Amino acid sequence: MTLRKLGDTHIETAPIILGGNVFGWTIDEKQSFEILDSFLDLGFNTIDTADMYSVWADGNQGGESETIIGKWMKSRGNRDKVNIITKVGSDLGQGHKDLSASYISEAVDKSLHRLQTDRIDLYLSHFDDERTPVEETLQTYDKLVQAGKVRYIGASNFSPERLQESLDASRKNGWAKYQVYQPEYNLYDRAGFEESTSPICQKEKLGVINYFSLASGFLTGKYRDKSDRSKSVRGSKVEKYLNDKGHRILHALDSISQKHNTTQAAVSLAWLMESPLITAPIASATQKHHLEAFAEAVKTNLSKEDMDVLNEVSSGITGSKG
Repeated sequence: MTLRKLGDTHIETAPIILGGNVFGWTIDEKQSFEILDSFLDLGFNTIDTADMYSVWADGNQGGESETIIGKWMKSRGNRDKVNIITKVGSDLGQGHKDLSASYISEAVDKSLHRLQTDRIDLYLSHFDDERTPVEETLQTYDKLVQAGKVRYIGASNFSPERLQESLDASRKNGWAKYQVYQPEYNLYDRAGFEESTSPICQKEKLGVINYFSLASGFLTGKYRDKSDRSKSVRGSKVEKYLNDKGHRILHALDSISQKHNTTQAAVSLAWLMESPLITAPIASATQKHHLEAFAEAVKTNLSKEDMDVLNEVSSGITGSKG
């Protein structure tokens, strides 16, 4: 499997990254281990998580996903075979997003402890904290890099202005800089990234690893109307896609997946992997057979005609989001 370099780093990732948001939420530790084992066996090597996963689930406090991943790496002895991405800055009960020096310094040690490792390969600012100057955040990250606790840093969910301000501050002061950006991006939700931070990512040569690659499962073709919402815990999130634009995209996915004898999910991921804007998409899996779409996506070679069709039906020009 051909690896891809994440921005200006020494991290090389397989072309699809496993999302760890489901660990300790919709699947338990045993099921998570099975998914992680299969993912690695297929030749993939990068896992994305966050300290907040999955604080929203009943009885959870946050850190459940990191804890499961840490136990898995410890039991398998495979830390050097995987890239670990985690994040900091979410509201975990403090009442606001937090990228202050004191908060990051404490949070990173908690993440390292849960992950049972001595370093985080890529540490992301999960959400911007406009209360904290970017200089304070970046100087703190620089110290973590110097200490060896973090190899590289990145950002997610920033405005174009704050992302550029952060990059400029690092450049001016010689601090570690954001090398990777993580936006929401998929066949349905394109404009938010393309019209805001994408130009900065291209200009600054940032690696891009997008989340919601399958639009909460909508792009798998699993959800066709409102009655399908009960098919999973996340089914309620797909209602916003059930409109003319969404159905146009599904129709195109149906046709192209049939042409390539593969699944809609594989085509959706292949489109992202072919995009000049994306380094590697993030996708989660709750059952081992979901990982088959990852393997199929890597083998699916979309033609220019396929890409043109998908770009047309998913662009804002073809219709509103409803």
